[in-house]
Amino acid sequence: MNADTLFRLLADPTRRALYERITDRGGQTVGDLTLFSGVSQPTVSKHLSLMKEAGLVTGERNGREIVYRTLPEGLEPFKHWLAVYGG
Repeated sequence: MNADTLFRLLADPTRRALYERITDRGGQTVGDLTLFSGVSQPTVSKHLSLMKEAGLVTGERNGREIVYRTLPEGLEPFKHWLAVYGG
């Protein structure tokens, strides 16, 4: 993924809040994130799907639920951009 894609993905405030929640709290289920976010379960699932495709999160099945965790390496394009342009 390139930096433009990552910036577009994290520009959405709901998606960014979900990412921050998963990062801050560790493993989170769709149910956990739905209660936190105030948006519908299908919306949370869509955001998680996009973040998973981008390599920002991973999902691990735990019984009937999937627990999502962040993948720090997904932020590498952003880190590289900051190294070049961040001063």
